[in-house]
Parts: sequence; structure tokens; C-alpha cells
Amino acid sequence: MPSKVSEAFTLRCYPFREADLIVSFYTRDQGKLRGVARGARRLKNSFGSGLERLSQIRMHYTERENVELVRLNSCDLITSQFNLASDYPSGVALDYFAELSEHLLPPHEPNEKFFRLLSAVLDQLRAGMAQGPWLSVLYFSLWSVRLSGFLPSLRVSEESREIAKEMLTTPIGNLQPREWTRETARDLRRALVNVIEGHVERRLHTARVLETL
Repeated sequence: MPSKVSEAFTLRCYPFREADLIVSFYTRDQGKLRGVARGARRLKNSFGSGLERLSQIRMHYTERENVELVRLNSCDLITSQFNLASDYPSGVALDYFAELSEHLLPPHEPNEKFFRLLSAVLDQLRAGMAQGPWLSVLYFSLWSVRLSGFLPSLRVSEESREIAKEMLTTPIGNLQPREWTRETARDLRRALVNVIEGHVERRLHTARVLETL
């Protein structure tokens, strides 16, 4: 079968056999896929740093009919998140984005808006690394719930309602300047985490880690 190429974000990797990895990745045109990267755990392989979490890549892969896992052949790195991963708070935010995406995105369902959301929050996280991850985390949480179709009416403070209203109508790069700390719209962030956990029926490990920053 011919090889396919999709722009994608790497979500998670799991050890498989002696030298292989199972990779979950989110493509722009095919949605979330999982595949086997043979030899990816060896020092010399055809994937390089492209399998690090939330690396933006062009994934080369082969699909076989009636087989759940695709075969991953290689990937070309577009954008590395190395600098973010080297900063602990930003690294936790990366884990949070990946965990939410893994649980919220159904397989084989493309969602261009969600793909662009990931790209936008990663750009913001890089641009605002010195200010911490809180703006990107809240924006991603709110829009993940919105795009997944289960955003309820939330009982939060007036300030948090105004922040949510602005976020739902304004690109992340155009939001009005404000000081972002862990306490900013904390009630909204926690309410969204509770909604997500109820929807996916599991605890979000990275949400708890975020609250310790």
C-alpha cells in the first residue's frame, strides 16, 4: 500500500516490544491515529526527536485495511518543543495538552479547529514562557470543551465569566494584557477540569500536577 504523509502533533508514546514504540498522534487530515514505530527506541532510527510530546511533524505512515495500528515509516520535524520541555512549568503544560487531547479526541475524526487550537496555544506558551503557562492552559481547557461539544453553564466569579467570554470571541494572541498567575480565573480552570473529568470518566493526572506549580 502507498505511504501517506500527514501534518501531525505527537501526543504519546508507549514502549512496545524490545525496540519499538506505539505512537498516538493527531493529524490535520485524518484525526487521531495510533501506529507502531519499529526501531524507534534504538539510538539510530528514522524518527529522531519527532516523537517527543507535541512535536509538530510530517508523519510518513502506511495504513492497512482492517488493522487498527498503522505502520509508521519516518517523520520530518516541523517544530520542536524542546525549549518548552526544558522549562518545568511549560513541560507540565505540554503534558496537560497531550493528556486532554488523548482523552477528548475520537480516533479517525479530523477537526481542523482543534488542530489550530493546539498550534495557537503552543505558540503562546513559547512567547509567554517567562509569564508561566496559565493563559495557555486556561484557553486550551475552555476551547477543548467548547470544540468537544459539552461546554456547560459554569458557576464562577464575575471576573472569570468575563475572561471566558473574551476567550471565546478572541484569538489567544489578541487577548487584552493582564497578569497571569495560578490564581487568575482559578475557579474557571478547576470547573473546566471537573467537567472534562466527568466527561471522560477518569482523573486527569496532569491537572493535579499543574496545581502544585
